[in-house]
This record gives sequence, structure tokens and C-alpha cells, in this order.
Amino acid sequence: MLKPENSPPPRPRPDILPRPVYVRVSDFPAGRCVGMHHHDWYQLIYSTEGTMTVTTEAGIWVVPPQRAVWVPPGVDHAVAHATFCRARHVYIARDVPARLNNQCMVIEVSPLLRELIRAAAQIPIEYDEQGAEGRLIRVLLDQLAAQVHSNNLHLPAPKDPRLARICHHLQSDPADNRTLEEWSRDCGASSRTLARLFLRETGMPFREWRQKLRLLYALEKLAHHRPVTEIALDLGYENTSAFIAMFRKATGKTPGTYFNTPP
Repeated sequence: MLKPENSPPPRPRPDILPRPVYVRVSDFPAGRCVGMHHHDWYQLIYSTEGTMTVTTEAGIWVVPPQRAVWVPPGVDHAVAHATFCRARHVYIARDVPARLNNQCMVIEVSPLLRELIRAAAQIPIEYDEQGAEGRLIRVLLDQLAAQVHSNNLHLPAPKDPRLARICHHLQSDPADNRTLEEWSRDCGASSRTLARLFLRETGMPFREWRQKLRLLYALEKLAHHRPVTEIALDLGYENTSAFIAMFRKATGKTPGTYFNTPP
């Protein structure tokens, strides 16, 4: 019989998977960061409570409770916990017979997938693979392969050193409203060249990239229960209405209701 969801004891990060599909249970305090590392297995980075930021060479992902980041084997990644997080990470061996993606991405965590992860976290290390627990694991794998991918919470990272300089600055000061014409004076390239490179390396225009950066920072601040007006001003918006309009267009919700989805 499965125990209540809050009962599984914490499980340390393993050096070797104890079984082909393993759910790691951990609670992390706000502000905790795990530096760059990688695993020899697939990983679903998921938290039933709290918000995390996952960083790889390909970019940045912000992960609220209704989302998770999929990380393939061998991909270096860092995880920062913006708030207290109740993590339920799913580790899957390379040779598990399932249709698993080999690219980093954000996926939607459906109610069914959420409950499967919770149930799998309570399965002991040794279990009957042909019994009820084994069938639960197989359904979990099927659901992981079927989940909807979401790009709204992913910010791609350019590799060109001139663009990287601009992006690193904006990550430290997202309220900076300088245009590419103004940036070109410091980067040794014309605004047309910078615009072309931004589109080629990130798949989006510069203004769209900066707006998405502000969206991700807004999610982190909302997770800390910061006032919407304060967030809007911190991110360079002239007024709260403009910020709310951007947020609603990107997420389908207002800033005040984004984290109010029932568990």
C-alpha cells in the first residue's frame, strides 16, 4: 500500500542508479544552488512545490510546479532553487525501453503524470517488476514520452561573444532598455549584424529575447511573493499595465494568478 505523499524519506543523489527508473525525493531550502554537473542517465527535474531555475550551455529554464525540465544523459546543468522546493526528480537509465527525447526541454506536468511521480516516489528500491508497482513504472514512462513540450519558459543562450556580452549584462540588469543601435557602439558590430546574429543563434529577435528574459525573472520574483508593481519597475516597464499585458500574452494568466493553479 502506498503511503501519503509527504511521507517518503529524502533520498541522496546516487552515483549509480539503484534501479532503471528511480525517483529521488529531496527538499531544498530557498537560495540553494547545485553547480554544473551531469548524469549518465535521463533526468526529469521536477518540484511539486517551489520554483527552480535550470541552466545549461543551451540556455536557461524556469520551472514552476506545473512544469519540469527534461535533461538527457551527459548534459551539464546547474539548478538554483528560488524558493523552498519539494523535489521529486525522476532518473531513467539510458537502456530503458522507452521513447525518450535526447534534447533539453520544458514539459507540461499533467495531473496524471504528477500523481504517477508521487506514487513512484513511494516504491521501495526492490519491487516486483511484473506486479502492480512495475505496471505503474511502465505507465509513468509512457506518460513521460507523451507529455506536451513547452518553450515559453526556455531562454536560449547565444554563443557569439558579442551577443553573449549583451545577454550577460541583461541577466544582471534586465531593466536595461538600450536598443541594438545603442549596443552596437560597444560591441564592434553594426546593429544589423547584431540583429541577424540574434535571430540566427536564438531563433528570435533581440526584443523578443529580452522580453522572455524579463518574463523568467518575473516568475522568480513572483515565486518570492514580490508585489507586481515592484516587479514591473524592476524589469524596466513604465507602468504595471504594460507588464501585466506582456505576462498575460506569454502565459495566458495574470501575474497575480499564475501560481494559484490548484495542486
